[in-house]
Amino acid sequence: QAQLVESGGGLVQAGGSLRLSCAASGSIFSINEMRWYRQAPGKERELVARISTGGSTTYRDSVKGRFTIYRENAKNTMYLQMNALKAEDTAVYYCRSLGLGGDYWGQGTQVTVSS
Repeated sequence: QAQLVESGGGLVQAGGSLRLSCAASGSIFSINEMRWYRQAPGKERELVARISTGGSTTYRDSVKGRFTIYRENAKNTMYLQMNALKAEDTAVYYCRSLGLGGDYWGQGTQVTVSS
């Protein structure tokens, strides 16, 4: 079993920055791909970014150039650096760990961007 705990959400003005963290317990972090999702009110959950065990990254088009996903395996922690935030980035952000170690979700952290 493993647990994921997100932190770093909050209220920020448009154009501002936030860094989300996802701390993983257990032994799954180094063998699993890590992902960030988000879900806005009334919308489906969508994949924002993902990072492989080797560090390869992919992003949804709407966040390319503004968001950066990275991981620190020694700390069992993944991050999402979000810059130039827009009102449409407002959502609950979830981390997910997926792979040979299993499939786990965090509880989510709210990000609100005021325009």
